[in-house]
Amino acid sequence: MYRAPVNEIAFTLKQVAGLAPDLEQGRYGDLSDDLVDAILGEAGRFASDEIAPLNLPGDMEGAQWNDGKVTMPKGWPELYHRWREGGWNGLSGPEEYGGQGLPLMLNVAANEMWSSASMAFGLGPLLTMGAVEAVEKHGSDALKATYLEKLVSGEWTGTMNLTEPQAGSDLAALRTRAERKDDGTYRIFGQKIFITYGEHDITDNIVHLVLARLPDAPVGTRGISLFLVPKFLVNDDGSLGERNDVYCASIEHKIGIHGSPTCTMIFGDGKGEAGEAGAIGYLVGEENRGLACMFTMMNNARLNVGIEGVGIAEAAYQKARDYAGERKQGRAAAAAAAAGADMSPIIEHPDVQRNLLTMKALTSVSRAICYACANALDRAHTAEGDDARHWQERANLLTPVAKAFSTDIGVEVASIGVQVHGGMGFVEETGAAIFYRDARIAPIYEGTNGIQAIDLVTRKLPLSGGTQMAGYISELRADVEALRTSNLPELGRSADRLESAIDDLEETTGWLQAALAEGRTEEALAGATPYLRLFGLAAGGAYLARGAVADSGAPRRALCRFFAENLVGETAALRSRVTEGATSLAAARTALA
Repeated sequence: MYRAPVNEIAFTLKQVAGLAPDLEQGRYGDLSDDLVDAILGEAGRFASDEIAPLNLPGDMEGAQWNDGKVTMPKGWPELYHRWREGGWNGLSGPEEYGGQGLPLMLNVAANEMWSSASMAFGLGPLLTMGAVEAVEKHGSDALKATYLEKLVSGEWTGTMNLTEPQAGSDLAALRTRAERKDDGTYRIFGQKIFITYGEHDITDNIVHLVLARLPDAPVGTRGISLFLVPKFLVNDDGSLGERNDVYCASIEHKIGIHGSPTCTMIFGDGKGEAGEAGAIGYLVGEENRGLACMFTMMNNARLNVGIEGVGIAEAAYQKARDYAGERKQGRAAAAAAAAGADMSPIIEHPDVQRNLLTMKALTSVSRAICYACANALDRAHTAEGDDARHWQERANLLTPVAKAFSTDIGVEVASIGVQVHGGMGFVEETGAAIFYRDARIAPIYEGTNGIQAIDLVTRKLPLSGGTQMAGYISELRADVEALRTSNLPELGRSADRLESAIDDLEETTGWLQAALAEGRTEEALAGATPYLRLFGLAAGGAYLARGAVADSGAPRRALCRFFAENLVGETAALRSRVTEGATSLAAARTALA
């Protein structure tokens, strides 16, 4: 059974991602080291003792649809109510609307634990938190007064409605339409698919944020507006009124996250109680500027999807480690020499050890990257002027890496976990397969990982004329140099190997920047995905080095050395794919016929 790694999470937050110096400098007011530990400890207890036990039963039962209504798995509504009453939904929410106003880093750390315990359960709150940010930053005072307090507390949940059957990653193809009304509201008509928690029975109201197009809107993404469409209209006194004209037509049957209802939503089918066809919606932000508002929500979601990858990887690692300690097969080399020795736990065999260490190391580097991204967002929020701009750019740079690298790692680690279980991993009863099935969606939603790689290369590397990326590489080099000067014999050649990885990162960064400047866009795009993985491995290795210097414990240093001498060498091959792979890729297109 999953046990939240509270000490590891706290160490990564404080010593690797930068929370400790922020606390010392008073960046977050009265927030203390002890309070951070208390929050993490209670989140870990709730995740381990209350959420995790319902994960497998919820997966087996799944969410159920009947005549437009969705029933959640047994025990989940009550679990959600306990979770909400604990104040977890508003952990980093605005204090003005009942939130606790704590750093995003703490919320991201808690979200890791929810995802480890049950990714399907944790998905719903992620969308609500994103809705809070979008409404707070772009909503009118009236919308904030009506909806924010209920969303911050989790009394109501929020959704994100982008995708349509013909419009997945290409939002310019959206057909959902909005019509203006004389009273300042809008009527929404259309269909949205893949809507997470679009319908359920855990809260009284659901607040949908919906992208739609006005009749006179410009073509393409410049003509998209964002609307808030509640399941139930809200009366002036805050009570719930008539049912709006928005319904769930069906839910998807998926390979994973079975407890999370993935809905097809119909807007404006004439089923509402307001007496007029069309779902009543309220404009968020300005007309034809909805995509910018939605990206506020999506950027929040992308980091939290990245932390889903970390959470799944951690849970899969724990499951595999525990199984390997119990399952006995063959005799390990050390035991074979002993007369009459029994079979050994498979954790004693070198290949299984390599698999488990690979799982642990990749989980650790992904965690560090996500927490560092959250730290940058927190610093951008509390800083001013050029300092705020620097940290916002740092967050923008790290967001696609946090999302894509970490979710790829989630799938990879969950797959290794199945392998460690052997044949028992391929049957559902052991509980190893659920992590593999659940993990597979994370590289797809909230912007596929291929799109994240394109975003990183074409939009994020050029930030501040390339100086943001150059400064980041310099910081990574400083971490590796600190490891080198520590002169710790137990770290072997870790510094040399990690330095080589940063060399690969710097070389490929320069190559991509030059390719873009010279108009060789196709060549740059061909190398975008291997470059993002290279970025994640090189940055993650430097973060492990930072942790190894900060902690005198043998396990952390041993893990750093394992990563440096066994895994980070992949960056050399990735460098070749980035700088030399475009020609062969273009030539091989004929093989796709």
